[in-house]
Amino acid sequence: MTYLETEIADQPDCWRRAADLAAARQDVLPRTGERVAIIGCGTSLYMGQAYASLRESTGQGVTDAFAASEFPEVRGYDRVIALTRSGTTTEVLELLGALRGRARTLAVTADPNTPVMSLADDVVVLDFADEKSVVQTRFATTALTFLRAHLGLHSEAVERDARRALAEPLPAGLVDRTQFTFLGRGWTVGLANEAALKMREAALAWTESYPAMEYRHGPISIAAPTTATWMLGEAPVGLAQQVEATGAAWVAGGLDPLAELVRVHRLAVALAAAKGLDPDRPRNLTRSVILADA
Repeated sequence: MTYLETEIADQPDCWRRAADLAAARQDVLPRTGERVAIIGCGTSLYMGQAYASLRESTGQGVTDAFAASEFPEVRGYDRVIALTRSGTTTEVLELLGALRGRARTLAVTADPNTPVMSLADDVVVLDFADEKSVVQTRFATTALTFLRAHLGLHSEAVERDARRALAEPLPAGLVDRTQFTFLGRGWTVGLANEAALKMREAALAWTESYPAMEYRHGPISIAAPTTATWMLGEAPVGLAQQVEATGAAWVAGGLDPLAELVRVHRLAVALAAAKGLDPDRPRNLTRSVILADA
């Protein structure tokens, strides 16, 4: 069994611990009405997109998500949250340093022995969700669960759905598809982006992701009997029928969307195995991107 498979399987237990931790760390989490930015790179950016949408949609306040390298210096925020599994990503560390004295910063990380511990004003360590695989699964969903629980949006039902996602068979025939599109709405657009990234990283798959209503505006032209379209969350009326009319496989997201992402994790592993790839060591990737000094 790969590290990735072990880490995927452990997600429901990690989510429970993260939800408990959120209840205990209210002191460092955003207060209602604060202007908040959440930053990250890669997977962490997409988890940030999901959280930003959730926080705004529940009336907690203006919340934006940015790649750490694209943070808008002209905007002011009360609090900036940095998601960084490794605690060593160059763009995140540089931004936290630049924000000293300008905004309260919170780092959510997996490793307490890294530079981020001294650069952020507040730190939450999810070391129980750290990973050996280069490909992030467990830490990303656990970090989002930590933030989601703070908004009152996590429940035992989510964990039950995750266990179903681990136990039930994947939809038949997906491993034989040559292209995958992931769709989301609202907060699940970030999850769709992350689903596509996981499939690229672990299985070198041709994947795309879109807001569900945008899929009709061009991308549906690639749908064919060799492709699959996977909806994370509730689909727009009529979209499933349009996709199925092309001959493409339609995968409806019947579980909590975060649990649906667990199913995508499993598909990425299955597709990697079918291709003879090692999903723990994806091509051209490392655990953290650390840039040399200019």
